[in-house]
Amino acid sequence: MSTFNSYTIETAPAASKAGLEDAKKTFGFVPNLQSHMAESPELLAGYSALWDLFAKSTLTPHEQQVVYLTSNFENNCHYCMAGHSALAKMIKMDAGVIAALREGKPLPDAKLEALHRFATIVVRERGFASDADVDAFLAAGYTRQNVLEVILGVATKVMSNYTNHIVHTQYDPFMKGNEWTKPVDAGAAA
Repeated sequence: MSTFNSYTIETAPAASKAGLEDAKKTFGFVPNLQSHMAESPELLAGYSALWDLFAKSTLTPHEQQVVYLTSNFENNCHYCMAGHSALAKMIKMDAGVIAALREGKPLPDAKLEALHRFATIVVRERGFASDADVDAFLAAGYTRQNVLEVILGVATKVMSNYTNHIVHTQYDPFMKGNEWTKPVDAGAAA
């Protein structure tokens, strides 16, 4: 198995130092994900840029977490599922919604469930959502702009999920109590 370096601000390639400093300002520490991404300054910068852009989208912070957690679930990313579960709790997201997202079950809120279903389709079908899928999402009260913002959120998570799979990122301390393994019987419904 290949081993990937985990960098600090001091040991990172010069072009990654500013990205790690920004991550530290955002989170209060350098998350293990970004410490691995620092091997490629371009990946670190791209991920940070998409993260910041998605945060500015018209989706609410809770809706953004639905997209992120759905992508993490579908891509079977233990690290991001744990991290975003902790972040969702920090923004006081409903515990039932978080639990359903972690278990791959329908959400108790109809509008958030429409977002969850649409994000699931986007990930599973690699963007080949049918017109009926888009129409159902729009009928739930979302906009065409939201359709495209879901793609932005999914793209952000592809970068982190795939990095975590390849480098075997270890949990950060703030994730304690949010560790995750994809349920064996989950993922077939949507």
